[in-house]
Amino acid sequence: MHTCPKEIVHYMHERLDGEISSEHDRVLTEHLQTCPDCQRHMDELNRVVYLVGTLQAMPVPAGFTERVMFRLPKPKLKSGVQRWLRRHPILVAAALFMILMSASLLSGYNDRSAFSVTEHPGMVVEGDCVTVPAGQTVKGDIVVTNGDLVIDGKVEGDVTVINGKYMASTANVTGQIEEIDDTFEWLWYTIKDGTKKLFTFE
Repeated sequence: MHTCPKEIVHYMHERLDGEISSEHDRVLTEHLQTCPDCQRHMDELNRVVYLVGTLQAMPVPAGFTERVMFRLPKPKLKSGVQRWLRRHPILVAAALFMILMSASLLSGYNDRSAFSVTEHPGMVVEGDCVTVPAGQTVKGDIVVTNGDLVIDGKVEGDVTVINGKYMASTANVTGQIEEIDDTFEWLWYTIKDGTKKLFTFE
C-alpha cells in the first residue's frame, strides 16, 4: 500500500462519505481489484464505519453541558483589552498622541530655565527684569519667561509672564494678562498658543 498512489486513500474516504465522483469511483474499483493491501484497508474502514453506525447514543446526565462550560478556562482580561483596542483604533491613536504631546510639552516646561522675552522697541531689559517705561507704548504681545515684567507705560496687546512676577495696572494693558506659575497652566498656554499660531499660519 505504501507504493500505491496517494489519491487512492482519498478516494476511499470519498466513497465512505458518499461524495465520490463516478471517475474516482471507477479508478478506486480498478485499483482495489489489483491491490490486496488497499482492499484490506478498505475492508477495515468499512467495518469501522459499520461499528460506529451501530453504536447507540449514550444518555447525558442533567446539567452536564453547564458543568463542562463552567470548568472551561475563563477568557483572559488581556484578550478583552486587546479586542477593545482593535475595535477603537481612532481613540487609541488620539490617546497616544495626547500622551506623547503631554510628555513633550512637560519636558519642554522643565527645560525652560533660561530667561527670555519677546523684544519690542522701547522696552528696557536689566538682568531678568523687563520694564516698559512710563511714556512708552509697546504695540504687540509680550511674553516673559523666567523673569519679571514691570509696566509703567502702555501695552497694546496681550501680556504673558511664565515663572515670574507681573507688576502693573490693568489699565495699562489693552489685551489679556496671564501669569503662569505651574505646569498645567503652562501646558494649557502652550496648546492655546500652538493652535493660535497654526490658524494664523493657515
